[in-house]
Amino acid sequence: MNLAKNDAQTDMDMDMTPMIDVVFLLIIFFMVITDLTQQDLEDVDLPVAAHAKPDTPDPNEWRPILNVIYDGEIIYKKKTYFDPEINTGKNKYDDLKVLLKDFADRMKEKDRKEGNVPPGSPPDQPLLLRADMTTPFKFLQQAMEVCAQPTIQIWKLELAVSTPEENQ
Repeated sequence: MNLAKNDAQTDMDMDMTPMIDVVFLLIIFFMVITDLTQQDLEDVDLPVAAHAKPDTPDPNEWRPILNVIYDGEIIYKKKTYFDPEINTGKNKYDDLKVLLKDFADRMKEKDRKEGNVPPGSPPDQPLLLRADMTTPFKFLQQAMEVCAQPTIQIWKLELAVSTPEENQ
């Protein structure tokens, strides 16, 4: 009887290259996904409020968020829809009006599906305005005035604030 000198269980070589490739792909995937979850938010220093309700949005639902930067720029998903230095004249709010009209239409469609409001009424979902603490109120007021346009009619607004840090 001829017995093999090598044990089949101890001489098995395993190629780790595919395993390493999969791990790197997973790392890249999670880095990209993590970045995409914050694309609605700009880096702004929110004003501090002593009494504020915590913001707990449903991550599975669409939520309209406008960011107003200290110089009056209005940004949504890293794209500027109003810049007071560039947009001047009679049609200066046209891009912002188109964006807010799209928001209102999406909100109305959601309300119709849920049966919350009759057709033709303004949307019931709020628009979140995030403004830097140094942003003059006139820029927020301009955004609110565009929301009140007869073709848009977004009447519910939420203002984002931060809470004071607790000293430990």
